[in-house]
Amino acid sequence: MFFRAPTRMSAVAQPGFPGYTPYTPAHAVSPAPLAGPAQPGTAFPGAVPQPPLPQIPAGSLIPGIPRPRPPVGDVPGLLPAEESYIENILRLNLGKMATIYMTFENNTQWNAKIFRGIIEAAGRDHIIISDPNTGTRYLLLMVNLDYITFDQPLNYTSPFQIGTVPR
Repeated sequence: MFFRAPTRMSAVAQPGFPGYTPYTPAHAVSPAPLAGPAQPGTAFPGAVPQPPLPQIPAGSLIPGIPRPRPPVGDVPGLLPAEESYIENILRLNLGKMATIYMTFENNTQWNAKIFRGIIEAAGRDHIIISDPNTGTRYLLLMVNLDYITFDQPLNYTSPFQIGTVPR
Protein backbone atom coordinates (compact mmCIF):
# COMPACT_ATOMS: atom_id res chain seq x y z
CA MET A 1 0.00 0.00 0.00
CA PHE A 2 1.39 3.35 -0.99
CA PHE A 3 0.66 6.66 0.61
CA ARG A 4 0.33 9.66 -1.66
CA ALA A 5 0.90 13.06 -0.13
CA PRO A 6 -1.76 15.65 -0.90
CA THR A 7 -0.89 18.05 -3.67
CA ARG A 8 -1.01 21.78 -3.27
CA MET A 9 -3.63 23.72 -5.11
CA SER A 10 -2.44 26.54 -7.22
CA ALA A 11 -3.38 30.09 -6.24
CA VAL A 12 -5.85 30.21 -9.13
CA ALA A 13 -7.87 27.23 -7.86
CA GLN A 14 -8.35 28.46 -4.28
CA PRO A 15 -11.48 30.20 -2.97
CA GLY A 16 -11.30 33.96 -3.06
CA PHE A 17 -9.10 34.08 -6.17
CA PRO A 18 -10.29 34.94 -9.69
CA GLY A 19 -11.19 31.91 -11.75
CA TYR A 20 -12.21 29.72 -8.80
CA THR A 21 -15.25 27.57 -9.42
CA PRO A 22 -16.33 24.97 -6.85
CA TYR A 23 -16.84 21.40 -8.02
CA THR A 24 -20.51 20.45 -8.45
CA PRO A 25 -21.39 16.85 -9.38
CA ALA A 26 -23.58 16.39 -12.42
CA HIS A 27 -26.38 14.71 -10.39
CA ALA A 28 -26.56 17.50 -7.76
CA VAL A 29 -29.86 19.36 -7.49
CA SER A 30 -29.79 23.02 -6.63
CA PRO A 31 -32.37 24.16 -4.12
CA ALA A 32 -35.30 26.14 -5.41
CA PRO A 33 -35.17 29.79 -4.40
CA LEU A 34 -37.71 30.83 -1.78
CA ALA A 35 -40.10 33.60 -2.69
CA GLY A 36 -40.46 34.79 0.89
CA PRO A 37 -40.98 33.60 4.41
CA ALA A 38 -43.12 30.51 4.86
CA GLN A 39 -46.66 31.16 6.01
CA PRO A 40 -48.45 28.86 8.45
CA GLY A 41 -50.23 26.07 6.57
CA THR A 42 -47.98 26.34 3.49
CA ALA A 43 -45.20 23.97 2.60
CA PHE A 44 -41.87 24.51 0.94
CA PRO A 45 -41.60 23.19 -2.62
CA GLY A 46 -40.82 19.47 -2.46
CA ALA A 47 -41.39 19.26 1.31
CA VAL A 48 -43.05 16.14 2.70
CA PRO A 49 -46.05 17.00 4.90
CA GLN A 50 -45.58 15.89 8.53
CA PRO A 51 -48.39 14.70 10.79
CA PRO A 52 -49.16 17.01 13.74
CA LEU A 53 -47.54 16.20 17.07
CA PRO A 54 -49.84 14.38 19.51
CA GLN A 55 -51.23 16.44 22.35
CA ILE A 56 -50.31 14.88 25.72
CA PRO A 57 -52.45 15.87 28.71
CA ALA A 58 -50.59 17.49 31.59
CA GLY A 59 -49.52 15.04 34.28
CA SER A 60 -49.45 12.04 31.93
CA LEU A 61 -46.74 9.43 32.33
CA ILE A 62 -44.56 9.01 29.27
CA PRO A 63 -42.68 5.68 29.07
CA GLY A 64 -38.92 6.11 29.30
CA ILE A 65 -39.07 9.58 30.88
CA PRO A 66 -38.64 9.70 34.66
CA ARG A 67 -41.36 11.47 36.58
CA PRO A 68 -40.04 14.50 38.49
CA ARG A 69 -40.39 14.38 42.25
CA PRO A 70 -42.49 17.07 43.85
CA PRO A 71 -40.49 19.28 46.20
CA VAL A 72 -40.95 18.16 49.79
CA GLY A 73 -39.85 20.16 52.80
CA ASP A 74 -38.69 18.72 56.09
CA VAL A 75 -41.84 17.62 57.89
CA PRO A 76 -41.31 16.85 61.59
CA GLY A 77 -41.60 13.11 62.21
CA LEU A 78 -41.15 12.16 58.56
CA LEU A 79 -38.00 11.58 56.57
CA PRO A 80 -37.13 14.15 53.91
CA ALA A 81 -37.29 12.90 50.32
CA GLU A 82 -33.57 12.56 49.63
CA GLU A 83 -31.27 9.87 48.31
CA SER A 84 -29.12 9.41 51.44
CA TYR A 85 -30.51 7.30 54.27
CA ILE A 86 -27.83 7.73 56.96
CA GLU A 87 -28.38 11.47 57.12
CA ASN A 88 -32.14 10.96 57.39
CA ILE A 89 -31.78 8.58 60.34
CA LEU A 90 -29.41 11.02 62.03
CA ARG A 91 -31.85 13.90 61.47
CA LEU A 92 -34.59 11.92 63.19
CA ASN A 93 -32.25 11.51 66.17
CA LEU A 94 -30.96 15.06 66.64
CA GLY A 95 -30.11 15.85 70.24
CA LYS A 96 -29.16 12.28 71.14
CA MET A 97 -25.75 11.17 72.40
CA ALA A 98 -23.81 9.15 69.81
CA THR A 99 -20.43 7.48 69.52
CA ILE A 100 -19.01 7.90 66.02
CA TYR A 101 -16.23 5.60 64.77
CA MET A 102 -14.12 6.94 61.92
CA THR A 103 -10.98 5.94 60.03
CA PHE A 104 -8.57 8.25 58.24
CA GLU A 105 -6.43 6.56 55.60
CA ASN A 106 -2.74 7.45 55.17
CA ASN A 107 -2.67 9.35 58.47
CA THR A 108 0.61 8.93 60.37
CA GLN A 109 -0.69 10.32 63.71
CA TRP A 110 -3.93 8.33 64.02
CA ASN A 111 -5.61 5.98 61.60
CA ALA A 112 -8.83 5.54 63.58
CA LYS A 113 -10.58 7.92 65.94
CA ILE A 114 -13.71 7.81 68.10
CA PHE A 115 -15.87 10.91 68.60
CA ARG A 116 -18.57 11.10 71.27
CA GLY A 117 -21.12 13.88 71.32
CA ILE A 118 -24.65 15.09 70.80
CA ILE A 119 -25.85 15.09 67.19
CA GLU A 120 -26.65 18.67 66.21
CA ALA A 121 -27.00 18.38 62.43
CA ALA A 122 -26.53 15.93 59.56
CA GLY A 123 -26.08 16.61 55.90
CA ARG A 124 -25.45 14.55 52.83
CA ASP A 125 -21.69 14.59 53.39
CA HIS A 126 -21.21 15.61 57.02
CA ILE A 127 -22.28 15.25 60.65
CA ILE A 128 -22.03 18.00 63.29
CA ILE A 129 -21.73 16.91 66.92
CA SER A 130 -20.93 18.76 70.14
CA ASP A 131 -19.03 17.34 73.09
CA PRO A 132 -21.08 18.19 76.21
CA ASN A 133 -18.00 17.97 78.49
CA THR A 134 -15.80 20.43 76.58
CA GLY A 135 -18.33 22.33 74.46
CA THR A 136 -16.22 21.57 71.36
CA ARG A 137 -18.14 21.13 68.13
CA TYR A 138 -16.93 18.73 65.44
CA LEU A 139 -17.72 18.76 61.73
CA LEU A 140 -17.15 15.16 60.64
CA LEU A 141 -17.10 14.01 57.03
CA MET A 142 -19.27 11.03 56.04
CA VAL A 143 -16.49 9.72 53.81
CA ASN A 144 -14.53 8.77 56.96
CA LEU A 145 -17.52 7.25 58.80
CA ASP A 146 -17.38 3.58 59.77
CA TYR A 147 -20.38 3.29 62.06
CA ILE A 148 -22.33 5.02 64.87
CA THR A 149 -23.63 3.66 68.17
CA PHE A 150 -26.33 5.14 70.40
CA ASP A 151 -26.95 4.55 74.13
CA GLN A 152 -30.71 5.04 73.82
CA PRO A 153 -33.54 3.97 71.47
CA LEU A 154 -33.48 5.42 67.96
CA ASN A 155 -36.21 7.09 66.00
CA TYR A 156 -36.29 5.31 62.66
CA THR A 157 -38.63 5.30 59.69
CA SER A 158 -38.44 2.43 57.26
CA PRO A 159 -38.75 3.40 53.58
CA PHE A 160 -41.86 1.17 53.51
CA GLN A 161 -43.59 2.77 56.52
CA ILE A 162 -45.03 6.19 57.21
CA GLY A 163 -44.27 7.89 60.49
CA THR A 164 -41.61 7.51 63.14
CA VAL A 165 -41.04 4.22 64.89
CA PRO A 166 -38.95 4.27 68.12
CA ARG A 167 -36.52 1.32 68.28
